Amino acid sequence: MPFPDELASGLRVSAYDPGWPREFDIIAARLGKALGSLARGIDHIGSTSVPDLPAKDCVDVQVRVGELDDAPLVAAFDAIGFRLRPEPWNHTETSDGRSWPKRVFAPPAGERAANVHVRLAGSATARRNLLFRDFLRADARARTAWGQFKQRLARTATDLYDYGQIKQPATEVLMIAAEDWAQRTGWTDPSR
Repeated sequence: MPFPDELASGLRVSAYDPGWPREFDIIAARLGKALGSLARGIDHIGSTSVPDLPAKDCVDVQVRVGELDDAPLVAAFDAIGFRLRPEPWNHTETSDGRSWPKRVFAPPAGERAANVHVRLAGSATARRNLLFRDFLRADARARTAWGQFKQRLARTATDLYDYGQIKQPATEVLMIAAEDWAQRTGWTDPSR
């Protein structure tokens, strides 16, 4: 199947780029310096963190914090030019039937595309994102199927919102398999 696949809106799902981990390292170092002790951990998550998985060329970063206190977080991110995303879906998310707070920051305009998800350390949503990554790294069959799904979706979704809305229920199915894998392998939550 040829790469890249592109939405009508211009969003691309591209072949895996082996440079993504290096780009994450650069972002993580910058965030670590700016956030200091506010960050309990900085993780490369999402599809760009999984070798051989097609992805949008946007590095997803998870910052785990002890509390979501906007004042110090926004000040630390502002100091390096990152801006808090205002959309409601960037302030809360659901996992296991429970709502969890989060914040999403974007880099300064013109810089490398990234989404920085700030979540509570030890929360179900921090765990879920690490499990997603680790499961797809470990299971070639699931990784291939997920990549093919995303490529097909990129050819048919009309915009980024549509892409996300269609992908969400499929992600839930994928996470059922990931949870089974975690039980079988004794995977432990590195977000704690």
